[in-house]
Amino acid sequence: MQQTKIVLIICDGMADRPDREHNNKTPLEVASKPNMDKIARDGICGIMNPIGYGIPPGSNTAHLALLGYNPYEYYTGRGPFEALGAGLNLGKDDIAFRCNFATAEKKNNKIFITDRRAGRGEFGMKELGKLLNFRTDDADVVFKASSGHRGVLVLRGKNLSEKISDSDPHSEGEIKEVRPLDDSDAAKRTAQILNKFTERCYEILNRSEIQSERINKGMLPANIILARGAGKTGEIPKFNEKYGLNGACIAGVTLVKGVGRSVGLNIIDVSSATGHADSNIEGKIDACIKELKENRHDFILINIKGTDEISHDGDFEGKVEMIERIDKVLGKLLLSVSENNLNTTIALTADHTTSVTVKEHSGDTVPIAILGDVRTDEICKFSERECAKGGLGVIKGTDLLNILMDLSRRGKKFGA
Repeated sequence: MQQTKIVLIICDGMADRPDREHNNKTPLEVASKPNMDKIARDGICGIMNPIGYGIPPGSNTAHLALLGYNPYEYYTGRGPFEALGAGLNLGKDDIAFRCNFATAEKKNNKIFITDRRAGRGEFGMKELGKLLNFRTDDADVVFKASSGHRGVLVLRGKNLSEKISDSDPHSEGEIKEVRPLDDSDAAKRTAQILNKFTERCYEILNRSEIQSERINKGMLPANIILARGAGKTGEIPKFNEKYGLNGACIAGVTLVKGVGRSVGLNIIDVSSATGHADSNIEGKIDACIKELKENRHDFILINIKGTDEISHDGDFEGKVEMIERIDKVLGKLLLSVSENNLNTTIALTADHTTSVTVKEHSGDTVPIAILGDVRTDEICKFSERECAKGGLGVIKGTDLLNILMDLSRRGKKFGA
């Protein structure tokens, strides 16, 4: 029988916990989502542990797992994925960090963070980022602004170590002094370099004319860089070697692009796809349809980030609206696949639960529905509790690609 294409749609942080203030329902249970429900009704459903029972995944580790890579083996820190996603090439000795532009003020010679995302106002951030490339303490500092308030930092030089703490306090308050996490000279030296970089950033960014323009526009100053997730790039098998598939990644955020690039997926950029709630998600679906029609890729990963960002803000109604918006563009994909006879297996899931009440990732399972050559079950609604009753049962994230390979008639028989 003919092999099918595979489309894996990951709605970042879409899964949730019941909210007492909304009749003990989740946003998925409240939302009107006929197309997600169609995938559930005409497909097979289940629930999935992206990493393992009770383990809250990061988006990077979850995406690795959902692509079939054991994150405990291949995860080397968030920084390298962010750097790769921003288009930077990493040497084996480079130390990469995920960063935020933030708002800070100095009191009694100490730096205090008043907003970790600088109000999320993106004006001027790319220009500000260009000011932060210099050489210090025998190390080259490479900085690049990425999507939204985010950026990436790479320290390049000899005798550097990723075994250091974050400067990001992860909440408003005094900025963290970076400390070595082991007794090596390399870790001590790298911590010193990052602390000096942070101080110098505060001086450079506050002097910038772009900063003055931000303030004149009523925006918060983006006058400090918070760094976290130090790591080095590691060796990881390429996706086409592992599965024999020519794969692509459609995403707005640099982190997911970086995961895709690290395993050799072709990155398809979409205009105005930012990862925010107002991201061009229809453009992502259009790009997917184009790839299917032109038969360029066997596997397409689509990441939609807005559900996660809204969850971190604790906005239940906003998450419901985002789910409904995603559902509308999924209808366009389903219609195109049907009308154009695009032989495709479609999987819909989340990479983790982000609860609007907790405002953070949690270790709950996530719903999954697969549409294709499957044993359909009795599930008619796509939600956390309904999918838990489905015929797919409970699966691990690292099993998903094997299941999709089999359902697309690409599985390899084990044994005689």
